[in-house]
Amino acid sequence: MNCLICGAVLPPGAMFCGDCGSSTTATPRSRTRPDPRPGDTTIIEPLRPRGAAPEVVVGPPVAPVPLPVSADSAFAPGPPASADSADAGSAASVPPTPSAGAHEPAPVDPAPADPPPATFVLVFSTGEQWAVSGTGLIGRRPLPQPTEYHDEIIAVADRGLSVSKTHLEFGQHDGELWVCDRFSGNGTIIRRPREAPMRCDPGRRYLVPRGSRVDIGEQHFTVA
Repeated sequence: MNCLICGAVLPPGAMFCGDCGSSTTATPRSRTRPDPRPGDTTIIEPLRPRGAAPEVVVGPPVAPVPLPVSADSAFAPGPPASADSADAGSAASVPPTPSAGAHEPAPVDPAPADPPPATFVLVFSTGEQWAVSGTGLIGRRPLPQPTEYHDEIIAVADRGLSVSKTHLEFGQHDGELWVCDRFSGNGTIIRRPREAPMRCDPGRRYLVPRGSRVDIGEQHFTVA
């Protein structure tokens, strides 16, 4: 008998897989869960780039409205145009030539570039240290979704199987590290300096300042 999730050989009468911890009745279809990240409540709205001009909505062109003309004014003869007035009218129809340097647009300072992502060092209870500066997954055997891409995939050695295969996700927002529990079996607890421990709700992102400790099952890591 083999495990339907990881394919490991199971002893007769086993109820759980000793390699991945899955139930012997679990199937890949029953273990598939939707991506919970659209329910995040901390970082949702995209940020407008610094220095970007507000969006201007241009409507359809407006057709000119003709002015009403009375019958008397339409056929009333006007005064004869003199040569002087004709010359003045032709001169007025010619736009003046702008002088050099007049009405030149003021130079626009370029928008400041976004600062590079910060680097955080994750020190695990297993003795490993990881310097991260992007997004990543942490677990015993982290496996991203087919539409996901992460900079780091961090595998944690845990013989007690208290850490889930894909336990949590991490990333950055405004130079701060955040973590998001990926519906792990034993949950994620954040211990910020001088604050009470806080259990994370699955699918929600939490900011983790430097000096904090994050418990994942029986293992943990500190953020430096």
